[in-house]
Amino acid sequence: MEKLIITIAPTGNVPTKKMTHHVPVTPEEIANDIIACYEAGAAVAHIHVRDEEGIPTSDKDIFAKVLRQLEERACPITRQISTGARGGKSAEERGASLSLKPQSASLSTGSSNFPTTINANDPALINYLASIMLEGDIKPEIEVFDVAMIHNAVQLQKAGMIKGPLLFNLVLGVKGSLPATAKNLFFLVESLPPDAIWSVSVIGSKHVNLSMIAMALGGHVRVGLEDNIYYSKDVLATNIALVERIANLAKAMGREIASPEDVKRIWDIK
Repeated sequence: MEKLIITIAPTGNVPTKKMTHHVPVTPEEIANDIIACYEAGAAVAHIHVRDEEGIPTSDKDIFAKVLRQLEERACPITRQISTGARGGKSAEERGASLSLKPQSASLSTGSSNFPTTINANDPALINYLASIMLEGDIKPEIEVFDVAMIHNAVQLQKAGMIKGPLLFNLVLGVKGSLPATAKNLFFLVESLPPDAIWSVSVIGSKHVNLSMIAMALGGHVRVGLEDNIYYSKDVLATNIALVERIANLAKAMGREIASPEDVKRIWDIK
């Protein structure tokens, strides 16, 4: 079985310091957590940023500050920038940070519901972001909140807008989208193209259970305070603790942990 890629999503758009003091929001805090999580076994960093008031943003300059700190501190973790809807409204805003040429970036290939708003990704926006990633040789990670997003990504590949192998992150447990159940995980995995690379990102109390199923199936795992602020019932998590738990479970299952160099091989990126 392939080595396990652990992705750390340290910040996201939802957690605030009032919800948990562990969430990193400044560029320095985000970089510190990413480096500590790399040392604990994470090979990919899924990066969101916040403005000076702690509000989600797509500000290219703030993304640049995080990337610069990782570079200056010689952290080799694979950089993946979020182009999510909460950070910016227009296509230009959401795609601005792609000029920083990260190794990877998120790409939602359809719209879905968040708890209080819409995760809006219309076809024109999807094509715009995909074309920038293609031109910049940036690996898209398809964020799947609904099975249609898998089929939309396959159509983009057939149109020459995404290079294979396709990379998917199966997101389960967001209120308004697919619930976090084993049945839904199996359904999504069975809907993937044969050569797909995939990870699972589970929001809520089932994140350990479904992550273990994903590991047993040969998939990869994303963890972090973006997805879960609790380690267990009423116990606040830290990003490092979430990475360490998955790394320990993987070792107990006999699955090796991937390095950033392994990510390049598995994802077929430079």
